[in-house]
Amino acid sequence: MMVVTATEFKTNFGKYLDLIAKEDIFITRNGKTVAKVVNPQVSAVDSLRGLLKDIPSDIDKDFLREERLSKYEDHV
Repeated sequence: MMVVTATEFKTNFGKYLDLIAKEDIFITRNGKTVAKVVNPQVSAVDSLRGLLKDIPSDIDKDFLREERLSKYEDHV
């Protein structure tokens, strides 16, 4: 994750386009985050896998869907 000011992002747009392939970029203005730029080729599962250590490495969207639906079935 990288944090840059809006002015820095605008001034060096090409540089940050290249960096988006490797990490998300948070853009700030007046100290507040105003945008997050992400690589559209990276799935949400892949993105979360790096953040959450206890997620199995073979997880996919079908697993996540089943997990979510099982919580509703337990309450019925």
